[in-house]
Amino acid sequence: MGFNPDDNSIHSMRGRQMPDLPPGILKKIVIGVAAAAILIIGYSSFYTVQEQERAAILTFGKYSKETSAGLHFKWPYPIQQVITVPAELTQRIHIGYRQEEGSSKTVEVEEEAMMITGDENIVSADAVVQWKISNIHDFLFNIDDPEQFLRNASISSIRSVIGSEKLDYAITDGKTVIQDKVRVQLLELQSKYQTGIQIIDIKFQDIEPPSGQVTEAFREVTNAREEKNTKINNAVKYENDLIPKARGEAQALIENAEGEKKARVLNAQGDVAQFNAIYAEYKKSSSVTESRLIMETLEKILPNAKIIITNSNSDTVNYLPLNELLSSGSNKSTTPTTPSATTAPQGGDGQ
Repeated sequence: MGFNPDDNSIHSMRGRQMPDLPPGILKKIVIGVAAAAILIIGYSSFYTVQEQERAAILTFGKYSKETSAGLHFKWPYPIQQVITVPAELTQRIHIGYRQEEGSSKTVEVEEEAMMITGDENIVSADAVVQWKISNIHDFLFNIDDPEQFLRNASISSIRSVIGSEKLDYAITDGKTVIQDKVRVQLLELQSKYQTGIQIIDIKFQDIEPPSGQVTEAFREVTNAREEKNTKINNAVKYENDLIPKARGEAQALIENAEGEKKARVLNAQGDVAQFNAIYAEYKKSSSVTESRLIMETLEKILPNAKIIITNSNSDTVNYLPLNELLSSGSNKSTTPTTPSATTAPQGGDGQ
């Protein structure tokens, strides 16, 4: 046999003794590893979902359920895995421009904003799309980049709608109509591809021609139309304010006339009823009623008259100063006198 250098090495290692481990160290290592494993498992078994979030639970990589805000338990990784998404938060994307973080300054994105109208004119359209997650499963597994998909879908819908409208209509009265049409198309796309995205609203910031003299001309046209609409609205408001007042006044006059008519008719009927009652009593005793009416009439037309009854056959009494005598008699009296009558004995020819 030839010499093998490994034999000497083996013999030398056998000659050495393995160092002795301290008593109990192996047990401590096992306990430490077990405690660390328990801590890792316990830490990965509990998770917290914030107020504006919802969580999707994957069991062996497959979607199994979703949970809402709060503290929850799951099986440790790799059995179950948690993916949280801001499902309760309303988000927004900007089309045609970007807003710098921490400031109100905006930067235009021409490749998104520039579009062609139905009459082959160029416009710049800026919009904001508000959206939120409605279905976590579809949002996570049906599309790779949800925000980019929504941006592309929004741009496509805006181009499609504006491409079917004329420039003059798009930059003046048609903005609201275009917004509604774009929103309908966006909803159809989300439903068709089952993206799990809910479109809340879309609002255009600006729809205008590219900068330059054309923009100024169209802006003047827009201002003139807005002024026209303002004056029309003011006129309609004045009409709506004036006509009800006039109708109210006319109705009040009609009601007052009706009330006056009823009052006069009722008064006339009362007078007729009173006259008929008096006439009925008059028919029963006409002489008494006639005498009473004559006396009442005389009391009204001669309230302070002094009636003197004389003998028409006596010539002497006719020439007496009766008024002076009565006046002197009333001055001597301390109490007011009532109309008096003097009666002379009848005889002879009197006046």
